[in-house]
Amino acid sequence: MAAPGPRNEDETDIMSIPRRPLAVAATWAVTRFLLLLCAFRVLLLPGPDVTSDVHAIYQGWSQVLATGTYPLDDVTWQYPPAAALAILSPAALPFLDYATAFFALVFLADAVVFCLLMYAADRPGRSLNGAWVWTLGVALLGPTAYARYDLMVTAVAVAALLAGVGRPRVLGALAAFGALLKGWPALLLIRAPRRAWTAAAVSAAALLTACVAAAPGAFAFLTFQRERGTEVESLGALVFHLARLFGWRGTVQLNYGSVEFLGPYVPLVSALSMALTVLAFGWLLLWRVRAGGPMRPSTPADAAFTAVLLFTTTSRVISPQYMLWLVGLAAVCLVHRRGPMARPARLVLAATGVTFLEFPIWFSHVVAGDWLGLLLLTVRNGLLVWASLLACRILWRTTVSPRTPSVLSPQPARAGEPSTTR
Repeated sequence: MAAPGPRNEDETDIMSIPRRPLAVAATWAVTRFLLLLCAFRVLLLPGPDVTSDVHAIYQGWSQVLATGTYPLDDVTWQYPPAAALAILSPAALPFLDYATAFFALVFLADAVVFCLLMYAADRPGRSLNGAWVWTLGVALLGPTAYARYDLMVTAVAVAALLAGVGRPRVLGALAAFGALLKGWPALLLIRAPRRAWTAAAVSAAALLTACVAAAPGAFAFLTFQRERGTEVESLGALVFHLARLFGWRGTVQLNYGSVEFLGPYVPLVSALSMALTVLAFGWLLLWRVRAGGPMRPSTPADAAFTAVLLFTTTSRVISPQYMLWLVGLAAVCLVHRRGPMARPARLVLAATGVTFLEFPIWFSHVVAGDWLGLLLLTVRNGLLVWASLLACRILWRTTVSPRTPSVLSPQPARAGEPSTTR
């Protein structure tokens, strides 16, 4: 019997844990039961109440949206127009109060993602690693996962990538819907075929037309989003956390719906963060031009995961729920048995666990900028930077072929010419 060949270090299993369907299903059920207990405040965690956004903000928006207009006078409304569907969705369960219905629908979206990943794992060349990543990643984030509508958006993105393997038009339509829910799912199209782009353009146009016709103020979010500053959990915020130790005269306060730094040099750091995002976009365009030849089955998911990693890490705002985006895309990458993104996926899981510690557990230390808060942010953001660079390296190495032959490579002789090889 021939000895097995060497194994690519980037194609290793995500972790040495049981891979039986019953094990992952039981883990999902137990962790989700605990998350629901936290969401309903049966189990109380240290730090701020993460469910307050549902009770105070989402419910208020739903009341405004129910009158037939977007929240035009609320600067915290910073979401694309289709987000109104997520905010209004608890009305589909009129026998429950708003918060209870919202948690129930997020739980349902979580279950749908889990079932999709389990179904995908049952096909040739697939594995349960994706389901494990989703099960553990959502649990590691804690109750924040159920107290934001980002899990619903991630469910749309996961469904788009899993359907896009053989149905590019479905990928395009779902990516467009996701983008109009929260923007970032547009990056799912980075390595999609032309048919997916066409379907996305048609779907986006139809949805935007419907949103504009349904209520005034569909594009108000563009102005509100532009006015955001540097949020205290972002990569750029580390500059001010350190500067405060040396007498920087700025403040930390709630601004445009998040806790941000205000004061000298904040606009400069925000501009630098946006410049990094532009550079990341430039790298993605270069990769898209250079990537050629046949794709791995996992390449569309790998590209989307890398793109969202870059844009999350360089953003001037890194809210805790953003980790759900990365967990969902990492899960799709690891559905493929030989998917190369195992190591970045591990780093994302680690960063998600640290995120739970910095919010909500020790968020007061993050706001205060003491040694514990600074340590947590340095570790979490450092893991994201590491994962981003590693994902870029892996994506480039697995998809970009040399375009010019080596000068040492023998060239085939033309017809009628003698060969120079002996």
